[in-house]
Amino acid sequence: MFAIPSTGLLRGLRVLATAASAVLFAAGAHAAALTVLLADDNAAHAEFARLLRESQDASSRFELIRLPGDAPARAADGDAVALAGVRTRSLRAAPAAVEPPVTMAVGLAAARSAIERPGQDPLVLAMLSRLDYESLKSNPALKRGDRPVGVLLREPAMADQLALIDALLPHKRRLGVVATAESEPLVRELQKAAIGWDLQVEYAPDAKSLASVLRVLLPRSDCLMVLPDLIGDNQAATLTVLRAGAGAGLPVFGTSEGLVRSGGLAAAVSTPGQLAQQARALGQKLAMGSSTGGVLVEAATPSTVRVNPTVARGLGLRLPQERELNERVGTAR
Repeated sequence: MFAIPSTGLLRGLRVLATAASAVLFAAGAHAAALTVLLADDNAAHAEFARLLRESQDASSRFELIRLPGDAPARAADGDAVALAGVRTRSLRAAPAAVEPPVTMAVGLAAARSAIERPGQDPLVLAMLSRLDYESLKSNPALKRGDRPVGVLLREPAMADQLALIDALLPHKRRLGVVATAESEPLVRELQKAAIGWDLQVEYAPDAKSLASVLRVLLPRSDCLMVLPDLIGDNQAATLTVLRAGAGAGLPVFGTSEGLVRSGGLAAAVSTPGQLAQQARALGQKLAMGSSTGGVLVEAATPSTVRVNPTVARGLGLRLPQERELNERVGTAR
């Protein structure tokens, strides 16, 4: 006759099983043979590729291919290739049966080239903005159906940004957003996540109209958000929003560390290291056949909170520590 394990023992066994599964998954992730495609000299893309290479298992293959070009530079075994100040090296190949091959394209230019390349290996399109992905969705090559494709967005989900604003301004609900016509996918995501918020969205047809739109928006808002769109990607336009917010005494939130450094109050961002880890895990999911069909799209998770303490003091705000904010954003997810 067998004794029935206690509840505590069962719980402990589950924890051990979960931990063992995590270890096995991590080991499997490191076993993938990575081919990384780069097509620009963007420093963040080079850093992302460097972190991928450094975290690769010593026995696994890592190959860097520089695009475009009729004969792209390849990092062959034992040869080093300099790229944007980062030296990358292909690692020794392990047996093919142990290493499921995964191709990873970094940035929009590399993604465009990658989806046109022949092959059936799992493909991860990494370091894309939401609008980058929207520009690729209509390409028939992305929907060939003969290979699994994953997309890793470089920004956290809008729900994370709202959780951060709620943690910093718990009694404020009027969120002002200046958008452009191209921002519509971002606005829809924000609207879907903004349950219980009073979302104020105004559209600026061009840069010249930004100031006049802000004059309408500011009196109806408790805080502003800069989206990762044509405004958020333009330094002059972002500074216009930041100055307008400062003049009205309104905190400005965004999705980049650059905005926080320039005068925004806070942002939920994902670091290159976090993105590299998630991209590797996404590639492993595809290699293991975990995709249910179609393109598997993931927002950057987890996110890391960045706060500008100088701006907080100027607004008279006493903010929690960034560690606490990270926990609250993660819990809200």
